[in-house]
Amino acid sequence: MNKIAHYLPPARIIAAIAAAVATLSGCMVGPDFRSPEPPATKTYTETAMPTETAAAPVTGGTAQRFTDKDIPARWWELFHSQALDQLIRRALKQNPSLAAAQATLRQASENLRARSGTEYYPGIDAKLSGSRQKASGAAFGQPGGFYYGLYNASVDLSYSLDLFGGGRRELEALKSQVDYQRYQLEGAYLTLTANIVTTAVQEASLRAQMKSTQEIITLQEKQLALVERQFQLGGAARSDVLAQQAQVAQTRTSLPPLEKALAQTRNQLAVYSGSLPSEATLPEFDLEGLQLPQELPLSVPSKLVRQRPDILATEELLHAAGAQVGVATANLYPQITLNASLGSQSGRLQDLFSSGTSIWSLGAGLLQPVFHGGELTAKRRAAIAAYDQAAAQYRETLLLAFQNVADVLQALDADAHTLKAQAEAETAARDTLEVAQQQFRFGAVSYLTLLNAQRQHQQSLIGLVQARAARFADTAALFQAMGGGWWNRETDATVR
Repeated sequence: MNKIAHYLPPARIIAAIAAAVATLSGCMVGPDFRSPEPPATKTYTETAMPTETAAAPVTGGTAQRFTDKDIPARWWELFHSQALDQLIRRALKQNPSLAAAQATLRQASENLRARSGTEYYPGIDAKLSGSRQKASGAAFGQPGGFYYGLYNASVDLSYSLDLFGGGRRELEALKSQVDYQRYQLEGAYLTLTANIVTTAVQEASLRAQMKSTQEIITLQEKQLALVERQFQLGGAARSDVLAQQAQVAQTRTSLPPLEKALAQTRNQLAVYSGSLPSEATLPEFDLEGLQLPQELPLSVPSKLVRQRPDILATEELLHAAGAQVGVATANLYPQITLNASLGSQSGRLQDLFSSGTSIWSLGAGLLQPVFHGGELTAKRRAAIAAYDQAAAQYRETLLLAFQNVADVLQALDADAHTLKAQAEAETAARDTLEVAQQQFRFGAVSYLTLLNAQRQHQQSLIGLVQARAARFADTAALFQAMGGGWWNRETDATVR
């Protein structure tokens, strides 16, 4: 204990080092960031939207009401599909895109911690060195030479005073990068869940179209048998039989493209869930297994900018660009570094910590940029230009987000009216077909009239299925456009 105390530098030097490290917080040059003001608008569309959509007299054709309720974190549960919920939970655990976003966030966080350590604390390194050398005696007028050793053990301290806030601005930029990656993760989370919902709706739509097409084929085959019977009895022409056969064959050609699209849709769901298509074991989705949410949460525009991950992420890029202006500005001013060293030095290893071998040093350095050919001022102007670029990109992201919401709102309104019209068209086409079939049996109408009735019914039936599916898909798109409710999640997005 006495030996260690013997090698300590004077108390006033220790106090000087501590005072230099703990004080001189200095000022921070560069702009202080403030979040951009949200748009003053109170609506998303040019004309006022109705408080609820139209209703249709079919399954899934109920009216949807726009409310100011908050979006739940697991918004997809509003579709009341256990299979959909299980698939999304599985995807959140296994999806590689989400895992990559999580890893990128961890990387940004560790980079911030690494830089924080060098900014807030001095660097302390322990050194131990030893050497054995032979020197010539000619320099001292003596023949031969002599040997000597030099051994050194020391603790070195270095610290850069952040007088003008360049280091703190750099930390500010890194913190913004962490927040940017956090919102990128939220965006990946939202995109994944929305894609799964819309893809599941697409599968349900394809299954419904295949089912309707198969039903149409069955009806047309029955009609073909009737026409063939009438032909045998002389009540129909050969051309009528051929026309009905062509109609059945034409309808059958619509099945393979639907089957192809269905297979590709399920392959996409497998990838979303983080599984190989051959090993996915996915549930099957149909429109009857999904319930259309009757209440649609619609946030006011001023809240949207604090909910959409893409807007928040772009805002953090703007924040980071502003901090870089501060870094470039601070580089124009003096930089001061402090250095200290405490240790022992001896010519023999066994005497390294003996009395009289202690060494210490204390130093400071000042660097004032004088002439760099305009480099530093040019870099500052470049940082300002980068900030202007980030501001323009933020504005563009904001505009696209509001366009996205407006498009979805108008699509939902149009979907409801389309479904209502398709339901009415399908009812009329079905009634027309039934009348045409009865009249054809008694020879009251030509076969061409019957054929046209069949085609109209087929088109209206497929159109009705597509209109139902569009409402489900655009409802999911609205939840995505509103931000997805990530702010209501009790745990962090990295916890699945």
